[in-house]
Amino acid sequence: MNQNELAELTDQELITEAKKIKPSPIIDAFFIGFLIGIIIFSVAANSWGFLTLIPLFLIYVFLKKSKKYDALKKELSKRNLQ
Repeated sequence: MNQNELAELTDQELITEAKKIKPSPIIDAFFIGFLIGIIIFSVAANSWGFLTLIPLFLIYVFLKKSKKYDALKKELSKRNLQ
């Protein structure tokens, strides 16, 4: 969601969206570390290929989720809903 879409949401929709995508940093960090380990093992075993790109994509998804949550927090604070 971009800033324009967030501005169009009602207060209740914004709060439920923030609860829905709230990140858990410990679990996210564990999975990102695990995926980086898979990439390192794959490169060490000389099997750089499509299966190495899947963990890279999943790391991108985890990082993008936290950016969406930051934008939601900014909109919540702008509306004084926190």
